[in-house]
Amino acid sequence: MIRIVESFYVKSCVEPKDYPASAYAEFAFAGRSNVGKSSLINILTNKHLLAKISRTPGKTRTLNFFLIRWKDDEKDQQGFMQFTDFPGYGFAEIGLAEQEKWRQMIDKYLNTRQQLKGIAVLVDIRHPADPKDKTMLEMLRLRNIDHCVIATKADKISKTKIPKTIQLLAKQLGLGDKPLFATSSEKNTGIDAVIAWFESRLR
Repeated sequence: MIRIVESFYVKSCVEPKDYPASAYAEFAFAGRSNVGKSSLINILTNKHLLAKISRTPGKTRTLNFFLIRWKDDEKDQQGFMQFTDFPGYGFAEIGLAEQEKWRQMIDKYLNTRQQLKGIAVLVDIRHPADPKDKTMLEMLRLRNIDHCVIATKADKISKTKIPKTIQLLAKQLGLGDKPLFATSSEKNTGIDAVIAWFESRLR
């Protein structure tokens, strides 16, 4: 399996003309504000300050791009991929005008970013499926964009409840054969499965 050895913040932007040029496979992270996207990116890259964790959910209003260098020791291979962190959606204090800006920004990204290989939609394992998560997943299905769901904060519920909770969430979200991974940034669990999902789409 690959391991991430280096990671770099590239830039933040809104419009496609400002996106960083890249020849590498790209993976994006979407989810409600405060679901733990920044924490997950930091754990995946083993760089705890790479993605800034805002104390004000919903504050981030740009696409944040990161360059990731990986190595596969068994195959003696290495390469790059790129992560894109979407601004969180659904925070109560964001007005309708801001929500529409978010929708337009994501639409432009999904319609123009040709190197996009997949999107991870993050949900909080403690809560039932949210309508905004369902809407995000429907956007991906309609565009035939590969995706998975990552259920964060798995350390907040009993280990014995995780399998049943995951099964219920997958049904509520209508995932079909798309994978759902339970992760915890606090306990560093479930991370290998997520990296393996990225790896399977690199080549």
